[in-house]
Formats: sequence, structure tokens, C-alpha cells
Amino acid sequence: MVAVQRVVRTRTPLESVVSYLADFSHAEQWDPGTKSCERLDSGPLGEGSTWRNVSVFRGNETELTYTLVTRTADRLVFRGENRTVTSTDDLQFTAVGGGTEITYAANLDFHGVAKLAAPFLKAEFERLGDEVERTLPAVLDGLS
Repeated sequence: MVAVQRVVRTRTPLESVVSYLADFSHAEQWDPGTKSCERLDSGPLGEGSTWRNVSVFRGNETELTYTLVTRTADRLVFRGENRTVTSTDDLQFTAVGGGTEITYAANLDFHGVAKLAAPFLKAEFERLGDEVERTLPAVLDGLS
């Protein structure tokens, strides 16, 4: 398993941040690895909503189907799956002054022979975490 965690702050209020991030299709704007992300279902966003996410990792495209598995006032959990990996993105939110602190944890559980590569991929996922640490607050600050 590869685990990456970052803590970022934005001046945007918690409710607006959670509402924006609950729509995983917005990952195109803040996740530098996401090439496209489209919602697969319709209706109100909530637990069980799904998206097709196409990411570019080390020059290769990979597609995962993400599901919103937890949505509360201060937490979102998305699970993305394909044959090679299960990715869990756990976002926890705390109101700080008029803004929000976000603890973003990404856990990648590789399957089959891909498990053997996991230790060698940690540095690349840390680099992506560093990029998210820069882009996510800037995008969220633009909402306020």
C-alpha cells in the first residue's frame, strides 16, 4: 500500500469547500494527475454517486471508477477501483477562522503483480501530493 497525506488551508468557508469537493468531477481542476473526470449517474450528489476518472501516471493513462462512500458535514471519502488498484481518498475538514483546513489522505492498495511495484511508486505519489498541496488551496481560494 502507498499512503500520502497533506494538510492544506483555504480562506473559503467549510460548507462551500465540502460542497465543491463532493463533486469529484472537479478533480480536473485541482488534481494535476487527472486528465478527465465525468459523473456516471445523475440526481443529487450523495453517497453512492459515481465518476469515471482518467488519470495520467508516469506517462500512462489509467481509468478508475470512483464512488462517494462517505459524505458528512466535515468528511468526504471516495473509493476508486480498477483491476490494478483500489484508491481511497479521505478528506477531513475543520473550520479555521473564516476558512477551512483540509486533511487529505490518499491510500493506494495495489492488486496482483502491481503490489510488487508499490514501494517503487511511493516517491512519485509523494510528488503528486506536493502538487495537490499547491493547486488545491489556490482553486478553493478562488471560490470565495
